[in-house]
Formats: sequence, structure tokens, C-alpha cells
Amino acid sequence: MHPFIALAHKTIKTYLETEQIIPSPDPLPETMTEPGAVFVSLHSANGQLRGCRGTITPTKPTLAEAIIHTAIASATDDPRFPPMSIDEMEGLQIKVDVLSPMEPVSDISTLDEKIYGVLIQSGRHRAVLLPDIAAVDSVSRQLELVRHKAGLSPDEPADLYRFTVTRYSADS
Repeated sequence: MHPFIALAHKTIKTYLETEQIIPSPDPLPETMTEPGAVFVSLHSANGQLRGCRGTITPTKPTLAEAIIHTAIASATDDPRFPPMSIDEMEGLQIKVDVLSPMEPVSDISTLDEKIYGVLIQSGRHRAVLLPDIAAVDSVSRQLELVRHKAGLSPDEPADLYRFTVTRYSADS
């Protein structure tokens, strides 16, 4: 199991059992020492989305701290779902996506829904869609979904950004 997944799993399990936030690993692995933007996605044993939270810019001093706090938020603070129970740990699938810095997009032909995630914003409206999502089979569908998620109409002016992710799962 990749160390990022192991950390997220231990974090969620400990928090659901004790309501305690685990400390960062000590010593901190080299791969977790720098700050980073991260998303943690949780899927139940049957593959259904169970929680997903994240940040688009680094919010913690280290990637380890970002994974810890984001894993807890994914399990307990996704507004689409009630907080997880410890019983849901059985078969839980965890993905940790580490985001690259955002790049402005001036030409949508530079997008690829399998490679790039997108951030759209207009005023207070903002939404993010990660890349390589099963239900997204084209850039136009990706843009349609991210606009809907942000509450923006199809032709409303908005700033668009792209980013890549390095995805870690139990298989990596």
C-alpha cells in the first residue's frame, strides 16, 4: 500500500474510532515534507462515491498534514453524505490525488479530460473537477459538469484553469 494511502486510511480509522487527529509521521518521509494541494476520494466497497474533499492550493505546511486533514474532511465533512461510521471502513477504497499548480486556460483545445482537471470561477462561484472521472468522456462534458457544479450557465463568462494530478490508490 502506498504511504499516502496508508496515512489516509490510518487517519480515517483513528478519527472514526477516537475522534483524535493523528500526528504527522515521524520521521516524515521525504515525499511528504513539502506543502501540496491534495484531494482525498473515498469509495464504498461497492464502488460508490462516499466522500471527496480537497484543496486547490497548499493549505498546510506539509503534504502529510494536508493528507491527514483532507482525509478526515472526506470522511466526515462532504455535504453530500452523512459522516462515515467505523463500520464503513470495511472495503473502503481510498484515492489520494496530489495536484499540480493551476495553469490558466485561454484555449479549451489545450484540455484533455483524461489528463487535466479543471477549476472554473466567476465571482463567488467556483468549482473543481478532477481528471479521468468515469462519467466524463469528453472535454465538453467535463466543462458542462464543472459549470453546473459552480452554478454557472453554459455561456456565462468565467476564468478557467487546468491542472494535473498524481493519483495514488491501493493499487499504486
